[in-house]
Amino acid sequence: MVSLHSTHPCILITVMFKRLKNRPNLQKVLANTGWLFADRILRMGVGLFVGVWVARYLGPEQFGLLNYAVAFVSLFGAIAGLGLNGIVVRDLVNDPENAKATLGTAFVLQIIGGLMAFCIAVVAIAIIRPGDELLKLMVALLGLVMVLKATDVVKYWFESQVQSKYSVWVENAAFLIFAGVKVILILQQAPLITFVWIVLAEAALVAVVLLIMFAWRGGRLRAWCVRGRRAKILLKDSWPLVLSGLAVMVYMRIDQIMLGQMLGDEAVGIYSAAVRISEMWYFIPTAIVASVFPSIIEAKKHSEALYYRRIQMLYDLMVWLGVLIALPITFCADWLVSSLFGYRYQQAGAVLALHIWAAIFVFLGVASGKWFLIENMQKCAFYRALTGMVVNIIVNFELIPTYGVIGAAMGTLASQVVAAYLYDAVQKNTRKTFALKTASLLPFMLFIRKRFQLNEAVN
Repeated sequence: MVSLHSTHPCILITVMFKRLKNRPNLQKVLANTGWLFADRILRMGVGLFVGVWVARYLGPEQFGLLNYAVAFVSLFGAIAGLGLNGIVVRDLVNDPENAKATLGTAFVLQIIGGLMAFCIAVVAIAIIRPGDELLKLMVALLGLVMVLKATDVVKYWFESQVQSKYSVWVENAAFLIFAGVKVILILQQAPLITFVWIVLAEAALVAVVLLIMFAWRGGRLRAWCVRGRRAKILLKDSWPLVLSGLAVMVYMRIDQIMLGQMLGDEAVGIYSAAVRISEMWYFIPTAIVASVFPSIIEAKKHSEALYYRRIQMLYDLMVWLGVLIALPITFCADWLVSSLFGYRYQQAGAVLALHIWAAIFVFLGVASGKWFLIENMQKCAFYRALTGMVVNIIVNFELIPTYGVIGAAMGTLASQVVAAYLYDAVQKNTRKTFALKTASLLPFMLFIRKRFQLNEAVN
């Protein structure tokens, strides 16, 4: 047997390749994960480049208005999706004989959910900002995107077949085409509303081509059917996930909404510039956790000790990845914002230096979310998301009037600390994962404490 701790790296790599060679299912999973990872990296790079260019062109006020509209519509995204993603994939894998009914029923349910979300968003923005006709039009156009998301059921099918590369091809092709269109619009000095139309056009193209790709890969759209019983089963399983999704979207986006209401669209633009840099890293834990999730489930079947040892390793990795990202960005935040967005966004530097530390707890939250799923504690997952939402709203309400955009960043950081870490100390059945997270955070906290004591001694 080869010892992984004493083996030379070259020999270890050779052994790993031999093991992979004899495990075609694992190769398929890793290839699928690689496509998803490549998708996010491409979007991160091109999206940041084009997004920064759009931000510089529009300026803080118009860029803030655009992000306010996007954040506002995002609040209702969980209603449009109805929490069906994982459930549909699960049912497609476990019951392939009823795939046609599952796909057809989920498609109709998501159209209904999208229309409901659209109507709620349009009515809500008319009540909140009754005199802003441009914003109401923007919300209406972006709301239609939620209806078009019904074709995501095709993505669920590809995911169930471990063939995500096909949906990645479609989405990335559309993304690159419309990234080029945005550049042309900037050069042509197009108005703000044109950029919103582009978002809707991209969603429409993706929806149509996904259906074409499904048919090309042998799927039969006409064979889809709707079953009332299937709809009841799907909704019965998904409603807790809808509530969790709503809570998560609120506490992830409410800061921009509250900034817009309290300070105006320019503050939203400045804050959004920092958030665009800070949140671009959030795909990392999702990709990593998706890769190791099966091995953690397998470990639980064999040994509870091995199961928790792997979870501890995952938490350790999440914390130190978060630190390695947050630390350098904190020191170069002002330079980074000024270089990318220009002098008009210079206030975003201080926001970024604080907001980036939420990444540690976002990473931990993504990892521990799988623990909640394995332990069948979805209700606890909802309650912790709800707690984070309440904390974010309260802190924003108290701090934004005094500290402005910095107060909003404080609200985000506080809500992530509470939801992803401190909440687990309150519930008896979650204290195990709280202890594991504390063990991961402890070396970092001790380092900070020593640095603080050293600075006090010097002063």
